[in-house]
Amino acid sequence: MWEAFKDAIFWCIQSLYGIVADWGLAIIVATLIFRLVLAPIMQKQIKSSYQMQKFNPRIQEIQRKYEGDQQRIALETQKIYADTGFNPIAGCLPMLLQMPIFIALFQVLQEMGTRVGSLDNYCLYGILPNLVSSPASFFNEGNIAGGIPYFLLLLFFAGLTFLPSLLQMRGQTDGQQKRQTMIMMAVMSVMMLFIGWGSPAGVLLFWAVSSLWGVAQQQVTTAIMRRRDAAEEAANPAPVKPVEVNVVRKQQKPRPTKGSSKKNKKKH
Repeated sequence: MWEAFKDAIFWCIQSLYGIVADWGLAIIVATLIFRLVLAPIMQKQIKSSYQMQKFNPRIQEIQRKYEGDQQRIALETQKIYADTGFNPIAGCLPMLLQMPIFIALFQVLQEMGTRVGSLDNYCLYGILPNLVSSPASFFNEGNIAGGIPYFLLLLFFAGLTFLPSLLQMRGQTDGQQKRQTMIMMAVMSVMMLFIGWGSPAGVLLFWAVSSLWGVAQQQVTTAIMRRRDAAEEAANPAPVKPVEVNVVRKQQKPRPTKGSSKKNKKKH
C-alpha cells in the first residue's frame, strides 16, 4: 500500500517532467500542487495558532497568579478554552494528516536516482548539475566551486525551516519565552544543516519550496485575521468603564453647642 502511494507520487512528478522537461521545475510544481491541496488543512492550523497567540497573555497572567499550583493553572486554562471554544488538540490534527504525504514525497525524492537513473543536465536549467548529489559530496570531492549552488540551497532550506518561528516571535512580550524560542531556533537550524548536508538536492529543493509556501500562507492568513479582528473591534468597541474616583472627605469638626460655649467662657 505504501509503495503504491509512493509510485503515484513519482508518476505525478514524472508526468510534470514530461511537460516542463526539467526535473527541478517538475519537483517545484509538484510541491506547489501538494501544498495547494493541503492548503485548507494548513489554514485551520494557522488559525489555531493565531487564536493561541491571542490567549497567551491571559494564560501567562494565570501562570503568574497561581505560580506553583499546577492543578489550579490547568483548571483556569481549561476555563479559558471552554469560554472561547478553543481546542488546542485540533491544531495538531492538520499536521498529523499531512505528514504521510510529505514523508512519501521525501522518500520518492531520495529514490529519484534509482527510479530514473540519471538526473543530470535537467535541473533548473543547469543551475544545479543534478538533483541526486548532496552538498557533502562536493565538499568530500574538494569541488567547492561546483558545490556553491548546493551550499546556497542548503542555507536557504535551513533558513526557511525556522523562519515561521522567527516571525511568530515578533509578537512575544515575555523575555524568558523569547530566549527559549531563540535557543530552540538555534538548535533547530543546526539540526537542519546537519540533515541537509547529506541530503540530495531534490530533497532540499522540495523542503525549501514547501517551507516558502508555508511562510507565505501563514503571513497572508495572519494579516487577514488581524484586519478582521481590527474591523470587528472598530464596529463593536468595548464599553468604556466609568472612571472611579476615590474622594476622601475631610473630617468635619463638631460645631460647638450653646452649653459648651458657656462652659468655655467660665473657664476663661
